[in-house]
Amino acid sequence: MTSQVEQKKSFFSNLTVQILIAMVFGAILGIYIHNNFDTEFAKNFSDKIKILATIFIRLVQMIIAPLVITTLVVGIAKLGDIKSVGRIGGKAMGWFFTASFISLLIGLFWVNILEPGVGLNLTDVDVSTAVEVTDKTKSFSAQNFVEHIIPKSIFEALATNEILQIVIFSIFFGLAAASIGDHAKPVVKVLDVISHIILKMVNYVMKFAPIGVFGAIAGVFAIRDLQELLLTYAKFFGSFLVGISSLWIVLLLVGYLFLKSHMTTLLKRILSPLIIAFGTTSSEAVFPKLTEELERFGVKDKIVSFMLPLGYSFNLDGSMMYMTFASIFIAQAYGVPLDLGTQMTMLLVLMLTSKGIAGVPRASLVVVAATCGMFDIPIEGIALILPIDHFCDMFRSATNVLGNALATSVVGKWEKES
Repeated sequence: MTSQVEQKKSFFSNLTVQILIAMVFGAILGIYIHNNFDTEFAKNFSDKIKILATIFIRLVQMIIAPLVITTLVVGIAKLGDIKSVGRIGGKAMGWFFTASFISLLIGLFWVNILEPGVGLNLTDVDVSTAVEVTDKTKSFSAQNFVEHIIPKSIFEALATNEILQIVIFSIFFGLAAASIGDHAKPVVKVLDVISHIILKMVNYVMKFAPIGVFGAIAGVFAIRDLQELLLTYAKFFGSFLVGISSLWIVLLLVGYLFLKSHMTTLLKRILSPLIIAFGTTSSEAVFPKLTEELERFGVKDKIVSFMLPLGYSFNLDGSMMYMTFASIFIAQAYGVPLDLGTQMTMLLVLMLTSKGIAGVPRASLVVVAATCGMFDIPIEGIALILPIDHFCDMFRSATNVLGNALATSVVGKWEKES
């Protein structure tokens, strides 16, 4: 009898189980509020309950910058030389660009096969909802792209959680520390201790994950009529799910190809981060937890600390698949003809413009809007996908986490064998 009670306690103390329960109760509460109260009350409720999700995400954001800079500098210093950094960096970028290209191709393939935008009724579309996104595309230029990647101040980058800028500073700092040798060891040791303290903080912060997921799910369901949304966007959302499922199948097959039976262990390890990303629509929210789980899986800390920050800027597989899918969907809806050559050009443009914008709010939509503008597709078409975008983002975020976990694990295995 006692052992059964202990098993039940153990079951409910599992973070993954707690998050799943929080998602269910959040959905039930949100649907109840939506169905039994007026729109104004539901909106106020949504705004207030989402504060729980905001608290959790801000707690995570609080530790991302120090975690990236300490682990990455220590990781590079442990690698020892520029040759090692170049070797791992080359493998990483090779994987990232290949994965991105395949993700874009999958989106391109399914949107052309299923044609979710053909024959769509555009009379009820409120284009004013797209103003927030289209305004951001006005500053979308090569200069801004470079400014977003290269830091002018590490303190500014730390304050704004610009992961790619922090990565670039950390790489230079780590390489400099490695080249100095023994003189830099006291600094590296201090940063190593700090990184372990921050990873301990991760355990405390993750206790808030179920509360954050509960708030995020309840807030969305309170103001969204899911049944009506899915009926209106059945073809678009259904086609998107086919595309994202295909991408998952490809990622899992590649994972089993490289990791063999260890792939099952990896999936068990990253289940909790996957669910958190799905519930909060933020792959950034699981960065610290994913770091911890990948090290537990057996990937060396120096590989994890190098790969994950890069992956969060260059390897967003779910977002990449969505970008081609959404761009061509809008073209189909407005009857803009795009031959295969134009579509492949669009794919390459997306490949380049999407890199290094992980910290930009609604980054996928901004890139889609900017790309539409380059190919004379109405930018206001973004309003077509905004109502359903949150639910698409849940799947995108989880896919991004899977892609980065897989990339880090595979490169870690290659390094172990080399």
